[in-house]
Amino acid sequence: MSGLPGLSRLDHIGFTVPDLEQAREFLVDVLGCEYLYSLGPFRHDDSEWMRERLNVHPRAVMERLHFFRFGERTLFEVFQYSAPGQRAEVPANSDVGGHHVALCVEDLDAAVAYLRGRGIRVLGEPSASMGPVPGKRWVYFLAPWGMQFELVSYPGAFDAGA
Repeated sequence: MSGLPGLSRLDHIGFTVPDLEQAREFLVDVLGCEYLYSLGPFRHDDSEWMRERLNVHPRAVMERLHFFRFGERTLFEVFQYSAPGQRAEVPANSDVGGHHVALCVEDLDAAVAYLRGRGIRVLGEPSASMGPVPGKRWVYFLAPWGMQFELVSYPGAFDAGA
């Protein structure tokens, strides 16, 4: 195998939110993540530590961060920062740095109905892919703070042995 020596799996996905408690409610109560623990605050007022290690303003304060388990092995590391010049706009998928987190579900229609029933904004109706995975269906939805998530289902992916 070529590439990064020793690479074995995805460990976690980190993202910043404007309100950590709102994110906790969404991740635990809506998505079903397991809250693990919190850390912080962290600040380094007299050095370039924050810029050098985290690529943020040197006077940024990581107010708190929460860790959540999603599924068997994936973790979400969720930050709440305050920083001089902090931007509050969530990037669109078409923006540099745009992103989304895709979640696999067995029954896409049931998952969409559930999200809508919880007041979560679902972007349109599920779409069917025509590419190399015929029958794959997907739809985007937004977290309360505007971050994009995606639901994906694959035909037969949850059949016995798959």
